[in-house]
Amino acid sequence: MAPKVGILALQGDFAKHKQAIDQLGIPSLFVRSSAELEQCSHLIIPGGESTTLLNLIERLQLRQALLSFGRGKAILGTCAGLIILAKQVDHLNFDPLGLIDITVNRNAYGRQIDSFVDTINIHLNGKASAFEGVFIRAPKIEALQPPVIALGHHRDQVVLAANKHILVATFHPELANDLRIHQYFLDHF
Repeated sequence: MAPKVGILALQGDFAKHKQAIDQLGIPSLFVRSSAELEQCSHLIIPGGESTTLLNLIERLQLRQALLSFGRGKAILGTCAGLIILAKQVDHLNFDPLGLIDITVNRNAYGRQIDSFVDTINIHLNGKASAFEGVFIRAPKIEALQPPVIALGHHRDQVVLAANKHILVATFHPELANDLRIHQYFLDHF
């Protein structure tokens, strides 16, 4: 079956992820319901405001569908998407999905004004390389437990990690003019 990538389109930067997937020539659709999610082989949960996204997931009764999807199919979570997928998150009004065993500190880099762009080091397909990391009110991965592995660092901080089905980034790869992380997600998950 050819991949069909869903982008959770409740709030946040979902349109930029769709542009990235479209540039790779892969069919995609915006997901706002369980029926739309069922059409997908992969899902992207974008950055945005994590409390708002989790509130909408609850109100639209998407939690169970997302949990079922993430236990067997691939999900990429960026920034707020990482928070939603994490096992433990500080100061969050809703329970995260717990699909990847990481502990997260929300907005760890500070307020909106503290956002920044810097080079990060990623390790994909057995090769280390540089990538432009766009950090907007970014979370920090404080801890990860096996089988989660680190795939990218900003200085000594893990900023890209994965388990069998889930790939998460504390930054916004959709805002870089570089499709390597989206391509890796499609090729390896």
